[in-house]
Amino acid sequence: MRTFFPIQLAVLVLLGVLNAKVQAQLAIRAETIHTMAGEVVHDGVVLIKGGQIEAVGSKAKISVPKDYKVVEAKVVTPGLIDGHTTVGVSGLLNQKHDQEQLDKSGPIQPELRAVDSYNSLDPLVSFVRSLGVTTLHTGHGPGALISGQTFMVKTAPANLDLAMLQQATTLACTFGPGSLNSSKDKAPGTVSKAMAMLRIELLKAGEYQNKSKNKDLEKRPARDLHLETLVMALEGKQPMMVTVQRHQDILSVLRLAKEFKLKIILDGVADAPLVLKEIKKSGFPVILHPTMTRSAEEMENISFETAALLQKEGIPFALQSGFESYVPKTRIVLFEAAIAAANGLTFAEALASITISPARIFGLADRVGSIAVGKDADLALYDGDPFEYTTHCVGTVVSGVLENGEPR
Repeated sequence: MRTFFPIQLAVLVLLGVLNAKVQAQLAIRAETIHTMAGEVVHDGVVLIKGGQIEAVGSKAKISVPKDYKVVEAKVVTPGLIDGHTTVGVSGLLNQKHDQEQLDKSGPIQPELRAVDSYNSLDPLVSFVRSLGVTTLHTGHGPGALISGQTFMVKTAPANLDLAMLQQATTLACTFGPGSLNSSKDKAPGTVSKAMAMLRIELLKAGEYQNKSKNKDLEKRPARDLHLETLVMALEGKQPMMVTVQRHQDILSVLRLAKEFKLKIILDGVADAPLVLKEIKKSGFPVILHPTMTRSAEEMENISFETAALLQKEGIPFALQSGFESYVPKTRIVLFEAAIAAANGLTFAEALASITISPARIFGLADRVGSIAVGKDADLALYDGDPFEYTTHCVGTVVSGVLENGEPR
């Protein structure tokens, strides 16, 4: 007979409770349901069973079983997705022991994984969840040429393995002034040096890739996590998410992608309006800077209207909260999308930028980003128009579990 220590029993009980909660049967009734998978449903209902969407449609067509818990809201949307954040990695306390978003010991560290430092119980995770955010693309922040690997996770207060959607989503990079070392005697000190360092590392990875294919096992190189990760980028198995702002730096990144046949996600792109044609031609998606970010230094050309310009050009994009070094340590994508909706985007386009669009960019549209039968039951419940400041999130459903909303 197997014996468990108290802490093991506590973990098993917790996981059992979480799994039981996931199996809860819910019926969400709402005046308006923005499914992002088709037409808006008015006077509708969403049935949830086993953590997934069981049915969605008008009340006239869907009957609620007697054993389902009924929750009501005025407006329901898919759970919101933050296209790029450091929540759960850069913690609420803003002290050294909970700031894991950037390792400054080296400029190029692709082998680092944000999943290894994520804290699912950090108060910031529950804070963003209370406003309707159910999925985070989180990890290392900008500030190094290659800072590590990001990942996708639900904002559920659960065991990380249960909440995780992708263990390694992108290779987080920074190019431009934001990647330079402030010390005079340490590289990179200039943008051209930064590009040279990136090219050198990618060439090394290519050599490692070729040697690793040698039929003679004894002639294959020893495993190298640093180079293995870069090989994933060379093979297109992991996109490089490059935080880049200035127009000349954006063009440099596009040249690098062409030279090494890389899959790129452009992040930030404050100068996007200056190089819209080039970005569109590349076919690469954009994780646009927070709409309300501050205009300073390489961000001097930001605009409330950039999201609308990307939409007009047909460039796939999503919005993000980004990294904030000051308290409360994070922005909220709901508010960023609201400002974009007031500056050129329609309601549906703005909502798409924080739901179905990021889901498509990160290859998760079959699970999250819209309300459709068979998808994860991730929903945000509001007592009015989500983009109105006076509206409250009255509840958030993550993988079928109803979490209480909190007033703003």
